[in-house]
Amino acid sequence: MTLAEPVRRWRARSGDALFLRVAGPHGHRSRERIHGRPGPRWFGPDAAVRVVHADASMFVGGLRSLLLQSLHPAAMAGVASHSDFREDPWGRLAGTSTFLATTVFGTADDAQAAVDAIRTIHGRVRGVTPEGIAYAADDPDLLRWVHVAEIESFLVAHTRYGAHPLSPARADEYAAQAARIGRALGAVDVPETAAGLTAAVEGYRPVLRATPAALDAAQFLLHEPPMPRTLRPGYDALAAAAVESLPVWATDALGLPRRGRVARAAARAAGHGATRAVRWLLAGQPAG
Repeated sequence: MTLAEPVRRWRARSGDALFLRVAGPHGHRSRERIHGRPGPRWFGPDAAVRVVHADASMFVGGLRSLLLQSLHPAAMAGVASHSDFREDPWGRLAGTSTFLATTVFGTADDAQAAVDAIRTIHGRVRGVTPEGIAYAADDPDLLRWVHVAEIESFLVAHTRYGAHPLSPARADEYAAQAARIGRALGAVDVPETAAGLTAAVEGYRPVLRATPAALDAAQFLLHEPPMPRTLRPGYDALAAAAVESLPVWATDALGLPRRGRVARAAARAAGHGATRAVRWLLAGQPAG
């Protein structure tokens, strides 16, 4: 047996463990259904949304989107009051990753069923922020904020850390394709260009601020992630890349220190190293 064989086996085991962390204990079954079930899809094989959502840069984009989304007081109040992200963060991550995979790669029927399930959940989420502002998870404008913060984050992360960054035209294609999912969930006036996503995020700035719940979420995501110490260096590199990619006004709001040129370069280098490692590990997994 050559040295390559033990490395291949370690890569397969480690990649599988990482996959199950993200996709949940039923990840293999979900993957088989999403990618193996025959039928028409919302997006074709060469769609830009498939390129972005299949890349390891999603790990950076996902963390960035959570930090950015938390700055909307109503959105954060809904998460804090109606989510178990602290008690079961991996379960929440698995649910989100399965939804994203189903809508982008699954059959049209499964994609619609996933959307319908989320809309049912949103219909039950109602409350009042600590400041006395009523919110509803199915509010079209609140859904728009969650969508633009998420999709803009995925695109920013892919532009910086993707294996094959999109051209400007393909980035617009990504925004337009992702908009289909946002509208299906109930969002309105959804941007269909990369510039439109950036402008939409900027347009929310008058209502964005870091509530105590947002600061608590940032502390949890950046400093208290529930994972073994052996995985912390990789996670910390992804988190550093996510923070570095945020606009300065967002890091200031969250009370995160501004970094100089050298520190920003180090964060980017760490992000490249971590995403390449994730990409290498997951490339040893079965296709799909």
